[in-house]
Amino acid sequence: MASAAAISLESSIPSGEELVARARAMIPALRQRAAECVAGRDVPAQSVAEFREAGFFRILQPKRWGGYEMHPNVFYDVQRALAEGCMSTGWMYGVVGCHPYEIALFHEEAQAEVWGEDTSTLVSSSYQPVGKVTPVEGGYRLSGRWGFSTGSVHCQWVVLGAMVPPREEGGVPDMRAFLLPRADYTIDTDSWHVFGLQGTGSHDIIVDDVFVPEHRTHRSIDGYLCTNPGQQTNTGPLYTLPWAQVFMRSVSTAAFGGARAAISAAMDIAQNRVSTNTGKASKNDPFLLAAIARAQAEVTEMEQTLRLTFDELMALAEAGEPIPMEKRTLFAYNSASVVRRMADLVDDMVKLLGGRAIYTSSAIIQPWLDLNAGRAHVANDPANRTLDVVGAMLGQEPTFTFL
Repeated sequence: MASAAAISLESSIPSGEELVARARAMIPALRQRAAECVAGRDVPAQSVAEFREAGFFRILQPKRWGGYEMHPNVFYDVQRALAEGCMSTGWMYGVVGCHPYEIALFHEEAQAEVWGEDTSTLVSSSYQPVGKVTPVEGGYRLSGRWGFSTGSVHCQWVVLGAMVPPREEGGVPDMRAFLLPRADYTIDTDSWHVFGLQGTGSHDIIVDDVFVPEHRTHRSIDGYLCTNPGQQTNTGPLYTLPWAQVFMRSVSTAAFGGARAAISAAMDIAQNRVSTNTGKASKNDPFLLAAIARAQAEVTEMEQTLRLTFDELMALAEAGEPIPMEKRTLFAYNSASVVRRMADLVDDMVKLLGGRAIYTSSAIIQPWLDLNAGRAHVANDPANRTLDVVGAMLGQEPTFTFL
């Protein structure tokens, strides 16, 4: 028989449909705040507070730590909706919102440090392996400067990537994620000056020779093999998924919202624009209409692929079956491809909208800039994935373990 506390928790969890509806209801407000978000180079604190209140950051968090432990498609549906209002905001939510999943993979002691006093604690990250690591008794000394820590000003902890040097000559470095509390690092809030995704607040993190205990590290190989220490206490099927599959989609899914916003903007311009040079109405331009139709069709296709991907991953996890490497490599390639594909689709529309579309006040310009900025993320480069896709088809071992 379920305990009263468990029944109370379950009854307080909103449905996935309700969470997505809450996100869609926020689109007008996020659209109104988008200029503030971009100018301030950070998501407004009001938006983050509203996401907390709506429960968005709990979607991938374990129930035992006050989370909802939901199907990943709920998380990505919420992210797509938020990004339709403001792609910077959707990007920030995706990155910060997926970290409860990773914290659930850490040792139980680390989970308790993050959530023991406040289950709403947020965590940012930068996985660039640029830090200096020195093994010491009980853990490591860590120093360095990491860029691209999205949403860091809203977070109380950070996860930083670094290579642990091999213990013996000729050995292989051990890629790890190091978990640090806010007191152990500083944020350079004047480091994020970019042409797109300006509002993500992806500032630099600076660490000056701090101690990180062993239990506050997460080995990349454990994420790849799905043998994470946190699975001993977070035993649900959700936490048996490869960590990389969850994270990769968090940095590509905001593009769906950006593309949807751009399609809507293109349609609005087309309905009202008449060229002062040719006298032709854009709403009758077959080339523009073809570009809009192609964008609508291909974005919908990519959305369906995302949904089917996690339906399949969760079905395998719930059945206790391993995920074939051929699927893992293909899913990674799909995720890496979508931002570039959508940037190209929006570019095709922009160049057919004439002078009306080049003003920064045009509703299509910000998502166009954001999509092109999003292409720069290493996880959004399909060239990094082609070798392993074909290799897996041939039965070869992958060369890249972030799968």
